[in-house]
Amino acid sequence: MKIAVDAMGGDHAPQEIVKGAILASELFPEIEKIFLVGSPTAIEPLLEKRNDKLEIVPASEVITMEDHPGIAFRRKKDASITVAAKLVKSGEACALVSAGSTGAQMVASLFTLGRIKGIERPAIAIVLPTLEGGKLLLDAGANADCKVHNLIDFAKMGNIYAKKILGIENPRIGLINIGSEATKGNELSIKAFEELSKINNINFIGNIEGRDIPQGKCDVFVCDGFVGNVILKLMEGMAKAFGTILKEEANKSIRTKAGTALMLPALKGIKNRMDYAEYGGAPLLGVDGISIICHGSSKAKAIANAIRVAGECYSQGFINALKQVSEV
Repeated sequence: MKIAVDAMGGDHAPQEIVKGAILASELFPEIEKIFLVGSPTAIEPLLEKRNDKLEIVPASEVITMEDHPGIAFRRKKDASITVAAKLVKSGEACALVSAGSTGAQMVASLFTLGRIKGIERPAIAIVLPTLEGGKLLLDAGANADCKVHNLIDFAKMGNIYAKKILGIENPRIGLINIGSEATKGNELSIKAFEELSKINNINFIGNIEGRDIPQGKCDVFVCDGFVGNVILKLMEGMAKAFGTILKEEANKSIRTKAGTALMLPALKGIKNRMDYAEYGGAPLLGVDGISIICHGSSKAKAIANAIRVAGECYSQGFINALKQVSEV
């Protein structure tokens, strides 16, 4: 399989993106080729030695975080994310990976790859670290305003992703709400609960409160993109705050420093369980092709794992499975 990587997208591009591609080429033998899309003059010096799995595909422009995604997509015809999407559309690559502008990747994916029939709005699916392992949250920010049928689509797509990629035989689907009762929430939540309860082919377990998310009370958390993005950013912020508090407390005295040294293996384990880099990127579900969105600050490890996830999506026939979502 061949993966197109936007080498120019992200806070640490192209250095960490290229490092991630090199790492993926060494760790995942099933990856035949990785196309590094971007400026050859910027990428070539980062390739320390010959690697037949890596190939540079020239792109003269970059859509930055400051650009308006839609306008930039129309004006910057040779942008790295656009060229990468075209490689997937033409069949030269089976998936694309980018840590650049999420908006630009969404626009490029939608207008180049198109939507899957029956899916009105694609959703960003994020794997969140919980006490029960990685669990899926969607939508994580693609759609701030949703209708009931959008949430139904998210639940169906999340169900398929959890089965195919996360390996969960009968995923528990939960609707994020302000209470567990069926009558709680706003009009959208109440109606979505009613409709999800009628679907026989998914394991809908009801409403899930915010405090249940870190506990991993279900396998797929469903919500609109506004709520999902707030949850995602809150969890990221809490993890950073916890780390800062821990360092401050650990350095208060010689005794706490000694205690921290003894706890170091356990603390490293906690860090690894909470590290987004372990889970790779977030698929944009609903577009007719594999498009993996990475965190803007992704470094080599995260990029390598995103490439792995892209390969898994392809090998598991995920897109073909997703095309049956309207029939579920």
